[in-house]
Amino acid sequence: MKKTYTGGCQCGKVRYEVQADIGDVITCNCSRCRKLGPLLSAVAKSDFKLLAGENELTDYQFNKHTIHHPFCKTCGIQSYAYGKAPGGKEMVMLNVRCLDGVDAEQFKVKKFDGASL
Repeated sequence: MKKTYTGGCQCGKVRYEVQADIGDVITCNCSRCRKLGPLLSAVAKSDFKLLAGENELTDYQFNKHTIHHPFCKTCGIQSYAYGKAPGGKEMVMLNVRCLDGVDAEQFKVKKFDGASL
């Protein structure tokens, strides 16, 4: 069942609201995630709304340049990423560690082998 969450970066300049049904979360072993340590949950792009900070973000892309990894220019936190899923559907990957009032450690973690892509 979808719930409304809010989240954002550490300094508060980037803020968003999202409708999500968070079950399991994903940990990825790609070169970026290995260093950052996010716990990720996918949502449809239509369920995500950036409330503040569009001009406070810097975008980073690597490898095949298909996923955008925006991060706050001030505090450096990447609270979400976005792009197209393998089937072509627009998606947002939430870093559940950046959701307000959510203990990210409560979720079952599934491993994703992003290093092989």
